Amino acid sequence: MARGAQLGYHVGMSDAEILMPAPMHPSVAAGLDDRCVVHRLWEQADPAAFLATHGHEIRGLAVSTLAGRVDDSLFAQLPALEIVANFGVGYDNVDVAAAAARGLVVTNTPGVLDADVADLAVALLLATIRQLPQAERYLREGRWREGNYPLSPTLRGRRVGILGLGGIGKQIARRLEAFDVAIAYHGRSRQEDVGYPWYPTPLALAEACDTLIAILPGGPQTRHIVDAEVLAALGPDGVFINVARGSVVDEEALIAALAKGTILAAGLDVYAQEPEVPEALLALPNAVLLPHVGSASEHTRTAMGRLVADNLISWFSQGLPLTPVPETPFPLARETR
Repeated sequence: MARGAQLGYHVGMSDAEILMPAPMHPSVAAGLDDRCVVHRLWEQADPAAFLATHGHEIRGLAVSTLAGRVDDSLFAQLPALEIVANFGVGYDNVDVAAAAARGLVVTNTPGVLDADVADLAVALLLATIRQLPQAERYLREGRWREGNYPLSPTLRGRRVGILGLGGIGKQIARRLEAFDVAIAYHGRSRQEDVGYPWYPTPLALAEACDTLIAILPGGPQTRHIVDAEVLAALGPDGVFINVARGSVVDEEALIAALAKGTILAAGLDVYAQEPEVPEALLALPNAVLLPHVGSASEHTRTAMGRLVADNLISWFSQGLPLTPVPETPFPLARETR
């Protein structure tokens, strides 16, 4: 018997009704439309009325950050809900505590985006240190005729700290090894199979390094883990790169550190209130800013969408999620439902 059925769930794809609150990559619907009923909430003339009438029929949610905060207010309208499949390795857009309290499975899309995000992180690091966007603007503005672009800082001799050595962090580290830089890391605990030096706090890591790459989960536990003290510890040659979540850095402290020369530069792919970016940050010449494109290749987004669909299909056909998040471990949370 399928595990979901053993735990009291009705296992079957043909009558599984999935709610998609906001548009997602086409690969999600491509994997689901022929297997179950997908309701696109944004296409409903009256979404609230739809939920009031049909909410009790919904057994699965397919969500991304475009859906906004997915929390207990939505779960309460979906009494038959069993699983929340999130598009992204980060899932701070989902209230996992509320989901766990209701015995819901929450899944994400780890692994399939690691390579592209790691590539982007290294590219952003190089662009920030070598001032590539600034140099391109210099050329486009016709200023090369006035003289060569000023000499830039270099990656040579830098000590790079990786804040969060998960799957993506390890791939970033492996790429950076080719640049012959010193690498260290901070995580909740030392990883015995990792040869890089481990530091017990973000501050200790920053004190040992002059370059800090944030690639750790968002959420309350990591909010502002990079604060004014950590930034100051990097020193005036310090470079901060964020490919994690905007919430992991105190954005106001970062703006102040860049403006005052407390650190040299920053490269950011994520922000506190996306898609809004503070005007003060936009005005800084020593900030390289990208619009959250870490995993934004067609190859990777397609793979992420397929994994969202595969998690739902596996759950409803076999009672097994493929990539449940740690906060709602399968099957323990289900057994207490």
